[in-house]
Amino acid sequence: MNSEELYKILKEKKFILSGPCVIENESMIMNLAENIKKLTEELSFTYVFKASFDKANRTSIDSYRGPGLEEGLRILERVKKEFNLPLTTDIHEPSQAKPVAEVVDILQIPAFLCRQTDLLVEAAKTDRIVNIKKAQFLDGKDMIHPINKVKESGNDKIMLTERGSMFGLGNLVVDFRQIIDMKEFGYPVVMDVTHSTQKPSALGGKSGGDRRYAPYMAKLANTVGVNGFFFEVHENPEEALSDGPNMVYLKDFRDILESIN
Repeated sequence: MNSEELYKILKEKKFILSGPCVIENESMIMNLAENIKKLTEELSFTYVFKASFDKANRTSIDSYRGPGLEEGLRILERVKKEFNLPLTTDIHEPSQAKPVAEVVDILQIPAFLCRQTDLLVEAAKTDRIVNIKKAQFLDGKDMIHPINKVKESGNDKIMLTERGSMFGLGNLVVDFRQIIDMKEFGYPVVMDVTHSTQKPSALGGKSGGDRRYAPYMAKLANTVGVNGFFFEVHENPEEALSDGPNMVYLKDFRDILESIN
C-alpha cells in the first residue's frame, strides 16, 4: 500500500496508532505488534504500528532513549514485513526524515518540535504522510502554520494530533474545543489518548501520568468525532523504560477499543 492509498483509508475509516513508547527489545516489539494487530482486526479498526527508535526529548540525560536509528529501523522493518502493517515513528532532526521514510509510512513530528521549520520541510519532501502533534503551548487554530509549512513544501498528506495543553506546571488538560478547531482544517485529527494523561516531569527526572483517565479520554474524543486514536500500550507498564505511568496494559486494551468501536 502506498502513501496515497493509506492516507485515503485514514481519512475515511476510524483508525488506531498504537504500540509501546519506545523500542525496548525486538521480542517485545514483535509480540505487541502481533497481539494488537489481532485485536484491531477483530474489532475492524485500521491499524498503524507505532514505536520510537529514539526518545530524544526525555526529561533526564540518564533516561533510556532507545536502540537508535539503524537498529530501530531494522526492527520496525521486520514488523512491516512479518505482519504487513503500516508504520509510524517520530523524527527529531531533519536528517532523519529521508532514511526513516524508507521504512515507515507516517512521519510523526513531536509536539515540542511542531514549529521547527526545517524538520517539517524535510518530512514533507519525503512524500510520506506527516502527522504533526500539536504543542502543549499552542492553540489548535495556530496549527495552520505547521500545516502550511508542510503543504507549501509540496505535501498535502497531513494529520494533526491533540495531546493536551499545559495547565500550570507539571500538568496537562485536554480542551476538546482544540479538536473541533483542528478538524475545520480538513485533515484527519488524532487524539493522543495516553500522552494526554501525562504529568510532565512530575517524578523528578521523568514524567508521571495516570492511565486511569485513558478510557474516558478516548470516549470523549470519539464523541467529538476524531478520525484516529493514539495509544501507547505495554504488557507491563510498571516495568516500561519510558512513559510507563500513562501507558495502558495490553490486557486492558480490548475493553478500551470496544468502548470507541
